[in-house]
Amino acid sequence: MSTNKMKKFRLLLILIFVGVTLFSFTPGRYASVQSLLEDPDPTRFKDQISAFTDWDQKNSFPLHGLLFVGSSSIRLWPTYQAFPEYPLLNRGFGGAHISDVLYYYDRVVKKYQPQLIIFYAGDNDVAAGKKPEQVFGDFRKFFMLVQTDFPRTNVVFLPIKPSISRWKFWEIMQKTNQMIKTYAAENKNLYFTDTATVLLGADGKPDPGLFLDDGLHLNAQGYNRWNKVLAPILAKLHL
Repeated sequence: MSTNKMKKFRLLLILIFVGVTLFSFTPGRYASVQSLLEDPDPTRFKDQISAFTDWDQKNSFPLHGLLFVGSSSIRLWPTYQAFPEYPLLNRGFGGAHISDVLYYYDRVVKKYQPQLIIFYAGDNDVAAGKKPEQVFGDFRKFFMLVQTDFPRTNVVFLPIKPSISRWKFWEIMQKTNQMIKTYAAENKNLYFTDTATVLLGADGKPDPGLFLDDGLHLNAQGYNRWNKVLAPILAKLHL
C-alpha cells in the first residue's frame, strides 16, 4: 500500500473513531445538561438577607441549634411557637429557589453552625420550569456543602408539597421528591420526612381546608399537620 493510501486509511479510522465516540453518549445525559434552566438572579433577595444580618447584629442567636431554611413555606411557618422547646432560627425567604439558598449559604446556614437543619425548597424551582434532575442536583450540592462544613449535622428534607395552585406540577414534584428520598436512603445524615401526603384529602388532591386563599401557602391547620409529622423527628435527632 502506498504512503498516500496509508495516510487516507489512517484518516478514515480516526474519523470513524470520533464518530462512534460522539454518538456513544447517552442521549438522556446530554439532554439533561442542555436543558438546565438558568437560575434567577439571587440578588433580588439582598434586602431580605440584609435584614437577617441586621437582626443578628442586634440580637443573640443560638449556635448549634435547629435551623429552618428555605422558601416561603419556611418563612411563613410559626416555628418559634410550634417548637418553643428548641433553640432555633428561621431563615426562610419567600420565592427562593434552592440555587438562592446555595448563593447565600454562608449567610443563612454556615454562620449558625446548626446541629440540625430543616429544609424546604424546590417548590418555586419546579414551578419556574426546572426539571427534577436539576432540582435534585441543587439539593445534593446543598447537602454536600453541609456535610463538608458540619459532618455531624443532620438535614431533614421536607418534600415539595402538593398545592391547589400548582397541582399541574405535582407529577414533576413527585419525581423530584422520589429522587431525593432515594438519595436520603443512601446518606446517614439525611432524612426524608413525608410532610406532603398529609396535605392530601380523601380524593387524593390537596385539601382546601389546609391552604390560604392563594391555594399555595399553608394556613394554621396546614402547618399543624406539618408540626405533628415533624415533632417526633426533632425529638429523635436533636441530641
